Amino acid sequence: MKEHYFPLDNIRVLELGTLIAGPFAGRLLGDFGAEVIKIEPPDKQDPMRLWGQQKDGQGLQWPIQSRNKKSITLNLRESEGQGIFKQLVEKADVIIENFRPGTMEKWGLSYEVLSAINPGIIMVRTSGFGQTGPYKERAGFGSVGEAMGGLRYVTGFADRPPSRIGISIGDSLAAIFATLGCLTAIYERTRSGKGQVVDTAIYESVFSVMESIIPDYLLVDYVRERMGNVLPGIAPSNIYLTKDGTYIVIGANADGVFKRLCEAMNRPELAEDERYKSHQTRGVNLEELDKIIEQWTKTLSAEESLAILAEKGVPSGLIYSAKEMIQDPQFQAREMIVNVEHDTFGEFPMPGVVPKLSRTPGGIRFPGSTKVGQHNEEVYGSLLNLTKAQLDQLNSKGIV
Repeated sequence: MKEHYFPLDNIRVLELGTLIAGPFAGRLLGDFGAEVIKIEPPDKQDPMRLWGQQKDGQGLQWPIQSRNKKSITLNLRESEGQGIFKQLVEKADVIIENFRPGTMEKWGLSYEVLSAINPGIIMVRTSGFGQTGPYKERAGFGSVGEAMGGLRYVTGFADRPPSRIGISIGDSLAAIFATLGCLTAIYERTRSGKGQVVDTAIYESVFSVMESIIPDYLLVDYVRERMGNVLPGIAPSNIYLTKDGTYIVIGANADGVFKRLCEAMNRPELAEDERYKSHQTRGVNLEELDKIIEQWTKTLSAEESLAILAEKGVPSGLIYSAKEMIQDPQFQAREMIVNVEHDTFGEFPMPGVVPKLSRTPGGIRFPGSTKVGQHNEEVYGSLLNLTKAQLDQLNSKGIV
């Protein structure tokens, strides 16, 4: 194995969160080698263990979300459990939590308390609305963050109510920003020697990717509305029906690419037509341009049209479900579906590591734990030198 194959293998993470936003950040750090210790209450497992489709009584999202993580139990509601957590903090670099703000403080585990124990500790805090402001104590799931961050308002078709995207995108965006903040804090610590709080709000993570909706409104009084499969002023960029009843995606909104699309359709004159020759005019005449393009795609099968578009260098593709993904050679070449040996399921397919690093690519060392507290003896024994007898006693008291 290459030297420094896992670039974060000197980083130890204590993950306290549940469901998606916090644990997804832990997964990303674990993919690149961080030792992630997943902490669950002894009497209440992470609901993600049972979320989504199930096989043999286990949720199929769990092995992905908890991959590369060790599982321990600890009751943070009890003073003895809080004391043990403080001992773990002494030996850690990062804490990830996504409880409602004030929960850690209620347990006597505020950043001020923990940083006094370990000045280099970085606390990654993800919540619906952040650690400050009038809404900080509100419960805030990803769906609420997507709504208040502006994403739900522009998602769907104009004649229907706001829709959701088919995944928990708000939580995932928050996790990605939280990971960015965590890595930034780790880098800064190399200069200052000090940790800090990374405060990530779900609604802000969504809002951060909402492009120019605020200046559009404040400067030109324009409110972006739901437009289905198109973006306002961006054309052509839509789905188009083919002869065999399949929809394909074509994105040709840049001037040069649009010229190549016109050549592919044997309509080179469209590139010089005043209605379509510039980005601005194509945006104004979006609907009629889409009709022209679909008239062409309907004369060809999806395979035929995509072959022509690929030859001309026009971005295009099928709309994939899982079935198409597992058959696609690009997914295979980039190792985007990786089979990992699982205790219950055997070969378990999961998404590969993103992004691709040329020298220190990281990887999936093991899937998520099948049992809550599976690594209690390993972690408590190696980090805190607790014996099996001591763990048994803590277990009998409901601490681990």
